[in-house]
Amino acid sequence: MARTKDPATRTLLIERAAHMLRAREPITLRSIVAETGMSTMAVYTHFGSMDGLWRAMRQEGFTRLTARLATVPATADPVRDLTALGAAYVSNALANPDLYRVMFDAGFDLEDPAAADEGLLHLVRAVERARAAGRFRDDIDPPALATQTWTVGHGLASLVTSGPLPREALAYGPGLLIALFVSSGDEPAACRHSVDGGWSIS
Repeated sequence: MARTKDPATRTLLIERAAHMLRAREPITLRSIVAETGMSTMAVYTHFGSMDGLWRAMRQEGFTRLTARLATVPATADPVRDLTALGAAYVSNALANPDLYRVMFDAGFDLEDPAAADEGLLHLVRAVERARAAGRFRDDIDPPALATQTWTVGHGLASLVTSGPLPREALAYGPGLLIALFVSSGDEPAACRHSVDGGWSIS
């Protein structure tokens, strides 16, 4: 008879393994379940193997990111919305530092690469709206500008969550985005107003 999979147990194992990885603790079947009251069979039941656990960790990071970005509402100001998506990206990293580190470990495959791409698509759609509204030049490539915006958020999040920079460094975000968006055709005063309204780290 197949063992019943418990979503709470799955989440616990993923978060525990991600924390151990970030803390550079040795990871084995026994160390993952140590002090949880579970047997090593729990890993096989929920992930099939250790490789399955690694894939699930990466996927969970992108799943949480996409869910966080989906909470950002679309307003009449697409540049503000694009900024808010960048801020949500950083906020998600701060809320899930262990999984954030694992997300970008190319040594592990993803369970569903297409689902992981959905996060970036939120930014692409905001760029498309801003271009259609005349805020960005017609020759701006939405995926390229979305990726550049993602890069700003990723750079700040990585440097803050890994320790080299203090949380106060997140205040550099608006200036970086304003420079990026103005170079893409936005008017400086309008851009500053939109970015200042959208940049909120929680």
